[in-house]
Amino acid sequence: MIFGPTPLEEAEGAILAHSIRLKGRVLKKGTVLDAEAIAALKAAGQGQVMAARLAPGDVPEDEAASRLADAMLRPLIARTRAATGRVNLLSESAGLLVLDEELVHRVNALDESLTLATLPNFTVVQPREMLATIKVIPFAAPGAALGVAEALLRKGSALALHPFRPLKVGLVMTELPGVKESAMEGAVEVTRERVEALHGSLLPVERVRHETGPVADALNRLRRHGAQMLLIAGASAVVDRRDVGPAAIVKAGGRIEHFGMPVDPGNLLCLGAIEDIPAMVLPGCARSPKLNGFDWVLQRLFAGIPVRARDVMAMGVGGLLKEIETRPLPREKAPAAPPPARAPRRPRGVAALVLAAGRSRRMAPLNKLLVADDHGVPMIARVVDQVAASGLRPILVVTGHERERVEEALAGRPVSFVHAEDYAQGLSASLRAGIAALPPEAEGVLVCLGDMPLVTAGVMQRLVAAFDPEEGRAIVQPTYRGKQGNPVLWGREFFPEIMAITGDVGARQLVGRHADRLVEVEVGEDGVLRDFDTTEALKAAPGFGRPG
Repeated sequence: MIFGPTPLEEAEGAILAHSIRLKGRVLKKGTVLDAEAIAALKAAGQGQVMAARLAPGDVPEDEAASRLADAMLRPLIARTRAATGRVNLLSESAGLLVLDEELVHRVNALDESLTLATLPNFTVVQPREMLATIKVIPFAAPGAALGVAEALLRKGSALALHPFRPLKVGLVMTELPGVKESAMEGAVEVTRERVEALHGSLLPVERVRHETGPVADALNRLRRHGAQMLLIAGASAVVDRRDVGPAAIVKAGGRIEHFGMPVDPGNLLCLGAIEDIPAMVLPGCARSPKLNGFDWVLQRLFAGIPVRARDVMAMGVGGLLKEIETRPLPREKAPAAPPPARAPRRPRGVAALVLAAGRSRRMAPLNKLLVADDHGVPMIARVVDQVAASGLRPILVVTGHERERVEEALAGRPVSFVHAEDYAQGLSASLRAGIAALPPEAEGVLVCLGDMPLVTAGVMQRLVAAFDPEEGRAIVQPTYRGKQGNPVLWGREFFPEIMAITGDVGARQLVGRHADRLVEVEVGEDGVLRDFDTTEALKAAPGFGRPG
């Protein structure tokens, strides 16, 4: 293609590179200049224009784009009319888009005038959704490169649309004593929504004991009822190929294809089959409607694409589906690490509750929360400053004893106050008042004690980063050298139980009751163990050398 300033005497048949506004008329970019257009330009005093002229063998942009689109057409894929060198490729059915990524790269590397942009590989699409766009960079493509691109695209399959099949899915829910009915029902509904979104249907759910034999029997019953896919949602997360769910698949006559996947959330997926029927043990995150690794496998199977161990192991690139700072497992302690160096970010739906209602009886006549450090900052203000630096919002401060003085000490800080009228009844009164005041959108709350000024913002950020109720981490507690400390982060599911506590006790009793929902985060600072109830203890605290 010849491009550049072109005298009007040579411009007939050339393609205008930029729009030109004339009196009563606009010659748009891309206009093929004819005698009338050239006369109008001359009348306006123009001597030349910026234009493109096709060289021998060049193919105009619309024709080139149209030829590429025709070469890419496959079943269930349609195309639009070529305009300004562009053609869009559209889906004619709901399904899964599968790409030959190497072929797309080869086409894009042929010549800078030929471009092909697609949706990501394995994207779920709906009817009439755009799958890809072909754009010929103005205003023509060299015929030789276009011919090679056409040959590659006709021989291969750059785009393929795999429609979803209306599969019947069997679900086995296992039960353990103490599992809430609401949790079971919620898991069933989330699974039903996933299946129906992919045009499938859920057979009547089998609910059995969390034991290998009953689960295997339930799988075989579902097969007899026509199940074309089998799912096991365990009351306890699967942790090994020989665990209850995988063992049940084997006992029912099946095999385990692969355990685990490099997708997070979704690490603990177990993939197997009974004869030709896919069978999976779901990770705990599948109880949530949020995207996880199970979705990726489910989508492929509904689209009729086999999933083998090598396919699962290839899902790591792009497999980090949410931003997290640390991922300790419930059965292990996270290694100690320094606080994040980056600026604090707002945590996911976690509020902060600072308890500051106590009567400070062991330090009377002083109110320990108002004792200033060596820089004149009251203890309660130091605690709130660390909470604020962690990024937690909102911050609720529960007051009681010497309410006005506490509020005065926190003046100008980003907090809201909640007064516990019955604070004299003990710690539980403060908890009840604070929990009742939390906003409905709070997924959890970090309960901070006003007499623990050595807990840093970094520690709080690590606790929030470990919080993930969907994966079984609904209570997060710091430890130092194996000893449990404070503050503790509680998921919303525990709010009713906290509201029912009475007396001068906190929520610590609930930790043991719900050990399966607890994750401990080992930290390198003993501040999570140190509160200050006496003058002698306070003198030993860094920065509090002179209370009085």
